[in-house]
Amino acid sequence: MSDRLFDKPVFVKSGSYLTLEIASIHDALIFLHEWPEDDRDLIYETAWKACCDAHDGVKPLEVARNAIKGFARKRGILDEPKGPIPWMSQSSTNDGQLSA
Repeated sequence: MSDRLFDKPVFVKSGSYLTLEIASIHDALIFLHEWPEDDRDLIYETAWKACCDAHDGVKPLEVARNAIKGFARKRGILDEPKGPIPWMSQSSTNDGQLSA
């Protein structure tokens, strides 16, 4: 399975208090594969096909990212952070320690 990363991750709500990060085509395929079979519809199938095509190199990764984001939006589980996520805004210093 490919670990090719998206340019920006997609965040989806999982339950009341957990947010999942979908950062690669591999993450996207696992997320969709684990989606309940009785809740799969045309939007699901479209996202699945886009991700499979991107995995196979037929479509660019951005198509898969947009499909996952659209699927999450339609399901009401898209989580778009309001501000910077702490681990995304930290930079490494010369001595290897993180600084804000």
